[in-house]
Formats: sequence, structure tokens, C-alpha cells
Amino acid sequence: MSEALRREVAEETGLEVAPGGLAGLVERIHPDEGFHYVILDYYVAVTGGTLRPGSDVTDARWVLPSELASLELSDGLLEALRDWGVQGGEAAR
Repeated sequence: MSEALRREVAEETGLEVAPGGLAGLVERIHPDEGFHYVILDYYVAVTGGTLRPGSDVTDARWVLPSELASLELSDGLLEALRDWGVQGGEAAR
């Protein structure tokens, strides 16, 4: 699993990482569209590479946790980050 995580992060962000523990998971069920997916999100330490946007996004940049609430994010991402202890302008749960 750690090799797949390293490869996916490199493909999507240009960064080399050392995997840590599981941060949490996101589950999406779309019965009308015929799909159900589960995304496992991990803590990582950046060990190299240069941050760049992947093919499905227009921007990639480092931000402070307090700036997260002002960004256009995927549905549910801000809430998940708060649940996992990343502060987004409010106290983490």
C-alpha cells in the first residue's frame, strides 16, 4: 500500500513523500450514476519533489490551515480535514 501511495502522490502533486498513518476516509455513494467509492487519506512527510497541480485541477499551493475555509474545495473536504484535526479557521474536533 505504501508504494501505491507514494506513486499516486507523485503523479497527482509532483511530491515525493514518506507515508505515515491513516488520517481518515471519505466515502461517496452515487446510486443514480452507478458508482460508490472510498478514498483513504494518509498523513505523509514531504521528502522531495516540486509541488505542481495534477491533470484534474488548476492550482496547487501550500496554505495555512486558517486559509482553508476561504478556498474553493471539493464537497466535504473542509469538514473531513476538521474532523481529522487540521484546523480550517475553526477549532478542530
